[in-house]
Amino acid sequence: MRHCGAVQIISAPWALEMKGVSNEDPSRLVRKLTGAILGLGGWVLSRGANDTGVINKLFEFERQTCLDIYSVLIAAGIDLDQSSHIRVTELCQCTNRRQMDCGTEIASIELEVQTSPERAAMRSQASQAV
Repeated sequence: MRHCGAVQIISAPWALEMKGVSNEDPSRLVRKLTGAILGLGGWVLSRGANDTGVINKLFEFERQTCLDIYSVLIAAGIDLDQSSHIRVTELCQCTNRRQMDCGTEIASIELEVQTSPERAAMRSQASQAV
């Protein structure tokens, strides 16, 4: 068990479960996030979307890129729930305080995003009509 300020870290690497919602097309969001994560030097371990519009993605990255990863999630149009914001903020703050000690450690995120399949279908129909 490690300590990071007043927060106890039970396992290393950090393993976060995060949830959010998005109005993006599921397949487009999966591609966008995958490209962004790989572009930041991360590893996508699994990804997928189901018929109800739920996207699941498991990925890892070096902790020194946690702020960039957080920014990518927001920029992609994902509205994270409150506990997800809190968890990733703790990771970023802890990493910032201990950059020399833990910057190259690996963190992982298991992300679940509920998209709106109805809006995605409407966008697809509109683009086909043009």
